Amino acid sequence: MTLLALDRVTCRRGGRLLFKRLDFALAAGEGVRLAGPNGSGKSSLLRLAAGLLEPVTGTVTRTVAGTLADEGIALDSERRLGDALRFWAPASRLEPAVEAFGLGDLLAVPVRLLSTGQLRRARLARVMASGAPLWLLDEPLNGLDDDGVARLDWAIAAHRAKGGAVLAASHVALAGEWRTLELATAGESRTLEPAR
Repeated sequence: MTLLALDRVTCRRGGRLLFKRLDFALAAGEGVRLAGPNGSGKSSLLRLAAGLLEPVTGTVTRTVAGTLADEGIALDSERRLGDALRFWAPASRLEPAVEAFGLGDLLAVPVRLLSTGQLRRARLARVMASGAPLWLLDEPLNGLDDDGVARLDWAIAAHRAKGGAVLAASHVALAGEWRTLELATAGESRTLEPAR
């Protein structure tokens, strides 16, 4: 089942062409890693997939809801972490996500007092707890220590094993099998490599 499809999509931001006539599809259980230099449109592609941007031309088709984790934490900085996370998900989905990312001891701490790595894990727990079949992750490894990376690897593998899909922008390889979509600057050629 296809969860996300882009058909001849062109994206411009700030008057600049980022990519043109981009075609690809993401099916249940798959992962696609967006690669390319800074400014090639990786974050913009995630925002298109989330429905936060409209393409200049082409169509973006989503058959399921997606959850975006970008630079914004999307958690109320004045609330305790547990309360901020509960805004996004019921306890039945929140508890496994909190455990998966090792946040149990931090639930009473105000979000504004969390370290960079703790905030990154909280952001990823929010995505996991959302229950969305499509995860849209922008540089998910940034700010994570080795334990955080291992927890993310496990969460992504479990999500994909249950039929979820992940579209992730990352400058470094991610664990497991991923197809790689290479974006180039100024709308130049791109390739979709098979999973490795």
